[in-house]
Amino acid sequence: MRKFLSDKGFQRALRAAAWSWLVAIGLGLAGCASLDATPPAETVAAAAAVSPSAPVNPERKRLIEAFGGEYSAPAVEHYLDDVLTRLANASEQPSEPYRVTLLDSPIVNAFALPSGDIFLTRGLLALANDGAEVAAVMAHEIAHVTAHHAAQRAELERTAALFTRVSNQVLDKPRLGEEEAARMKLSIAHFSRQQEFEADKIGINVIAKAGFDPYAASRFLDSLGRWSAWRAQMIGLDAADKPDMMATHPSTPERIAAAVAQARQIAPPGVGETARNAYLSAIDGVPFGDNPAQGLALGRRFLHPKLGFAFESPEGFALENQSAALIGVGEQGSQALRLDSIEASDSTTLEGALASGWIEGVQTNSIETIKDADLPMAVAVAQGQQWSFRLGAIRLNGRIYRLIFAAHSLTPAVDARFLASIRSFHRITPGEIAEARPSRLQIVTAKDSDGPQTFADRMAVNPSPLDQFLILNGLEKGATTPAGERFKIVTR
Repeated sequence: MRKFLSDKGFQRALRAAAWSWLVAIGLGLAGCASLDATPPAETVAAAAAVSPSAPVNPERKRLIEAFGGEYSAPAVEHYLDDVLTRLANASEQPSEPYRVTLLDSPIVNAFALPSGDIFLTRGLLALANDGAEVAAVMAHEIAHVTAHHAAQRAELERTAALFTRVSNQVLDKPRLGEEEAARMKLSIAHFSRQQEFEADKIGINVIAKAGFDPYAASRFLDSLGRWSAWRAQMIGLDAADKPDMMATHPSTPERIAAAVAQARQIAPPGVGETARNAYLSAIDGVPFGDNPAQGLALGRRFLHPKLGFAFESPEGFALENQSAALIGVGEQGSQALRLDSIEASDSTTLEGALASGWIEGVQTNSIETIKDADLPMAVAVAQGQQWSFRLGAIRLNGRIYRLIFAAHSLTPAVDARFLASIRSFHRITPGEIAEARPSRLQIVTAKDSDGPQTFADRMAVNPSPLDQFLILNGLEKGATTPAGERFKIVTR
């Protein structure tokens, strides 16, 4: 098994530990390490929007697996098929075969492949407020395809690699190669940023030509920025640590302003279809948040019916569930946890697993067995230069689950909280299995007596149900919910 992570690397990774990109870049885990022993099963294949079938694409398969598999929602698929057909006909390459695939992930994201495959997560469906906003996202991704952005960036990256190699190997000037690599990195970042602006411009023109509200793009970008900022605030991350779609689709005030300016060149506000009611009807009942089959975070508790365990994180921790690991951050980023598992035979002792060195460059000591726990477990302490670690190893069903806690200062009080969390790891109970059911979007119609707080009180989310209600419905603080209008809430 490869070493887990360097102490310095943990410090860097911790700053964004609650977001999906932490797992995407990894913590230096060996390929055998994961939360679930098997990848999530793909459900019924999503319908084709324009192209009814497509050849097997390794990149497509990899992306689907990375985002929880395909999600089947016939009403949504039919709606998106119709939208995509309209967009394709209005695009710069109407004969190009496109198809849309829904992904079973709560992360807000969308992307496209040069093949014409458009991917949307159900997390994005929850954030969008009308059909025009979803159309804007899809048109933006189509624009990347029609403008050949992926090929252009790949060519620039190949050129950068060539320049660096020539400087290092041919000219024998490694410093020149490093300087050139740094310049090219900045060029690629600038190039990617310009591609986003170009895709916005093309996409806005396409949705307007298709009959949708051209201002929908700026509305969605605003909601995306608010949602990402709120999530970052929950665990004390800076706004620069942009989770979800923000990592690859930066939503800056400049970009929003550019989207508004482009829409104004087309028409004044109020022109074009928003398709709000039809869209809300289509997404009514779509799951929100984690898929229980992949583990479910309920506040501080984490339940995994499929793998048969549950545990409770320390108070104040925000949990983020991923296919590779469960990660969490507490105390405004000064504490963190990670849970994954490795396959292990009965001959592999828990003490031996702990002593194998999970964290590179950090010595593990004080290994001891916990005698009175629900499952076989052992714990240890590891000390780095800037971080201290409390480690837990738990055996269940042929695997060893690795709970790793980190803190700037592992005081007795902090360590006691970490140990209590490790000891809470237990076989899931029938009651917990029954409790591990998905949350869903429910579309409700406002009455005269309803206000934002009324709907927030019905939201089965934690924390800050009012903030989540407002953001999910594109409402500002102090907004009203007029009688007769429809809104999204989250129920269980």
